[in-house]
Amino acid sequence: MVQRSISIKGARTNNLRSLDVEIPRSRLVVFAGLSGSGKSSLVFDTIAAEAGYQLNDTFPPFVRNRLPKWTRPDVEHIEGLSPVVVIDQRRIGGNARSTVGTITDTWSYLRLVYSRLSEPLVGESNHFSFNDPAGMCPTCSGLGEVVASAVDRFLDLDKSLKQGAITLPGFGNGGYWYAQYADIGVFDPDTPLRDWSQDEREALLHGGEAAARLGRRPAQEYEGVVQRFERIYLHTADNLSERKMEAVRRFTRSEVCPDCGGDRLNERSRSATVLGHTIGELSRLEVTELAELVRRIDSPHVAPAVAALGSRLDAMDAIGLGYLTLARATTTLSGGESQRVKIVKHLGSSLTEMIYVFDEPTVGLHPTDIESVTRLLGRLRDSGNSVLVVEHDPAVMAVADQIIEIGPGAGSDGGSLVFQGTFGDLEQAGTHTGRALSPRRAGVRTPRPAKGALRIEDATRNNLRGVTVDVPTGVMTVLTGVAGSGKSSLAAELAEQHDVTVIDQRPVSTSRRSTPITYTGIAPAIRKLFARHNGVPAALFSANSEGACPECKGLGIIYTDLAFMDGQEVVCETCQGRRFTPAVLAYTVAGLSIADVDALSVDQAIEVLSDRSIAKALRHLSQVGLGYLGLGQSLSTLSGGECQRVKIAKELRDTERPTTYLMDEPTTGLHPSDIGTLLRVLDTLSEQGHTVVVIEHNLDVIRHADWLIDLGPGPGKHGGIVLYEGHVPGYAPGRGTATARALAAGPAGRVS
Repeated sequence: MVQRSISIKGARTNNLRSLDVEIPRSRLVVFAGLSGSGKSSLVFDTIAAEAGYQLNDTFPPFVRNRLPKWTRPDVEHIEGLSPVVVIDQRRIGGNARSTVGTITDTWSYLRLVYSRLSEPLVGESNHFSFNDPAGMCPTCSGLGEVVASAVDRFLDLDKSLKQGAITLPGFGNGGYWYAQYADIGVFDPDTPLRDWSQDEREALLHGGEAAARLGRRPAQEYEGVVQRFERIYLHTADNLSERKMEAVRRFTRSEVCPDCGGDRLNERSRSATVLGHTIGELSRLEVTELAELVRRIDSPHVAPAVAALGSRLDAMDAIGLGYLTLARATTTLSGGESQRVKIVKHLGSSLTEMIYVFDEPTVGLHPTDIESVTRLLGRLRDSGNSVLVVEHDPAVMAVADQIIEIGPGAGSDGGSLVFQGTFGDLEQAGTHTGRALSPRRAGVRTPRPAKGALRIEDATRNNLRGVTVDVPTGVMTVLTGVAGSGKSSLAAELAEQHDVTVIDQRPVSTSRRSTPITYTGIAPAIRKLFARHNGVPAALFSANSEGACPECKGLGIIYTDLAFMDGQEVVCETCQGRRFTPAVLAYTVAGLSIADVDALSVDQAIEVLSDRSIAKALRHLSQVGLGYLGLGQSLSTLSGGECQRVKIAKELRDTERPTTYLMDEPTTGLHPSDIGTLLRVLDTLSEQGHTVVVIEHNLDVIRHADWLIDLGPGPGKHGGIVLYEGHVPGYAPGRGTATARALAAGPAGRVS
């Protein structure tokens, strides 16, 4: 008999409390609850992890070693699983060769069409691949860009060589290469470079002919500053040290390849045409435009490739990505865009009885795009699949067949099943989510007066149409508009033209040793507290130092590489996962060892630890809604929204100097009942004299802002215009924009 539900008994992964639940199959099920309640632990770390592990286990070891690794969950019994497809919000990656075209396979179909129909006929499809030597531009190696020395940053003309006129690391007075210029008898080390002749400055930078024109000719092996910098920093191995990478970031800039003009292909491939267009020209068309053009290709020789390409382009348009181009680098996509790009691959799938797992698919979407996502989820369900969605948005809950809420609280206060039923039933329930669904209207408050303005001048990044706009200082400004309207581009221009602290959702650390307290700088204070109470060195209480368990080196686990099999992580038998030696664990504060303190949640530690400076610092984490995090919890386990809020907490510790903070959807991953907590934090920053700029779709946040800048009216080439800038109450619905209508009619929560 076919199992009609996913049956889980005794789930204990992370904070789950021996949870039992029956989840109907072939249904759209939304998992709700406070941030940190255990939703992801159930959906991703239990259901998806067990399904992925069992599927991988069916393959031979050689294949299994090349598949994604899954850690088996702590669960007594689970049945009714099928193969799982996880579509999360992780950005698609930092590979400079990855584009929207390559990641969606549309570029492969387009290459195939050109290899059969182009005029002149070039050859096989690899000749249109910028990742293949047969097709790539030899100048930029298929990247479309070249890294060029930012020579204008190399010299401070108001200083002499002795005063550090060469700003590159290692070239200043006392630096490694200083003597190669100051002590060779060619250049005056005491005269500011502004007083040098043009030939002298050219010789310093480039050598060559300029050096030959000097009466004091340098030695034959002489290298100009630029030549030496490029040899050391740009022409060495790929695995540069962090110090060298920082120098590359500071003293180089990316420029469009002078030969291919950004097309990435060699001259022969980029000059071939189909329907009068080169493949580079098609790659720069928006998906909606490209789809229309592709339909004009009627050759029977490539009919299957054209059909597949058209289907994939239509799928992208259907989920709100019609404004993207195939040439768009995946590194520039937001988390929400990345997730929707991943979805495209599954829209044409004929597989059934699969489990699709989504992590907040509405992130980054204006309400005009949300309906397209809910339709997609319904299509996957109607094809006979089980669709499990972790989501806070009421619009998604409303179309679900069933809603499961985990709670009642977060962290140690969560992990239990508190509701299971329909959306209508949830609205009447007394749970956190049920109460948050009650209709409410957040009042628009009186805007705070600005202290000044940061002007963004003539911004043309991506689709911006020469935008000039003032961002008021000392207050909170929100950037709104449909997905692809230009919000992120305008924010990037703000960051480039002014001194801005960006607090985004990128991971805060890749080290499993990093925890909330190490990242926010609280760990040393905790170690000193233990040292002071016990009269011993503070280093004993660092898991990276002398107090660490010698067996696991302070990790608490032992990792064993099993070659062609999955690597194995087991709790260290010596320290039982507590990371420290028995001698260190014997020292206590308030009856707690250092390992006991690591196991405390932020909120628990505030109550237990007596040190005022520690409690004050921990309150910043609690202020941003992260009181449920464990002090010793690895930062690698945090979601994008949690990462962003950890960064905000760190910034709250250093609020002396007026700063401009730029945040990208800080409500990501936040339960509606937690929005007020976030707004209080943003208010605190503004009241301390800081400037807060937020990209947001959440209506509560928009209404709370002191200033609103709305972009649009549409995505891509249909956007890039400032539709409104001013106080929120002044944005009347009569203007006809999506955001104005929502502010007038929508309930509190997301713009809808």
